[in-house]
Amino acid sequence: MNYPQEDIKPYSTEGKKDEQVRRMFDNIAGTYDKLNHLLSFGIDKIWRKKAINILKLSAPKTVLDVATGTGDFALQAYEMLTPDKLIAVDISEGMMDVGRQKVTAAGLSDKISFQYEDCEALSFKDDTFDAITVAFGVRNFADLKTGLKEMLRVLVPGGHLVILELTTPAHFPMKQMFTIYSKVVIPALGKSLSRDSSAYTYLPNTIKVFPQGEVMQGILEETGFTKAEFKRLTFGICTLYIATK
Repeated sequence: MNYPQEDIKPYSTEGKKDEQVRRMFDNIAGTYDKLNHLLSFGIDKIWRKKAINILKLSAPKTVLDVATGTGDFALQAYEMLTPDKLIAVDISEGMMDVGRQKVTAAGLSDKISFQYEDCEALSFKDDTFDAITVAFGVRNFADLKTGLKEMLRVLVPGGHLVILELTTPAHFPMKQMFTIYSKVVIPALGKSLSRDSSAYTYLPNTIKVFPQGEVMQGILEETGFTKAEFKRLTFGICTLYIATK
């Protein structure tokens, strides 16, 4: 079964989505952090903290950060959880190069490692990680269920998955305000600050059609996760999903 966001591609209806997404993130890597914090008014840092706090009780020793981008979630997760090993993976070397620079500057190069991975065909053995984190990445998967199954596979039994994803508010007036913001403000800022204006048209479009709330919870359960639940943050602009293997 295809989900609507799987058919949305950054540049063209032709060609593979993962290749286009890789090229898009390589293109915007240099301005991504600035735009991301600007577009979220810095609230994204609070969202990440809430997600990582969920994992504190289980004190994971091995953590995988999927679709790590420039490594913000990986850095914050290490600072809050201090696992023995944290591996950050992505398909965009351009984004990870920015992450590597940040990790080096923080003196954590021996604690956090980056590596290229296709999130839908991870190279790790079964039952490897105590926890997996994903921030604002699953809606870019070419095949959502395949990506979720891979994360389930490499989690240890009893391990936890936490996902942060941007979502569309359901109620007035935030729903109407977010529609204007995503259709007008995000593309305009993206065009003015990034050399790839297509990216900031593509990204809002994926938010609009991505499975949300109860639907996403159901997909997690269908994939094989247990204890799947979700919590809407900041009037539904972001949603936190939690699930267990």
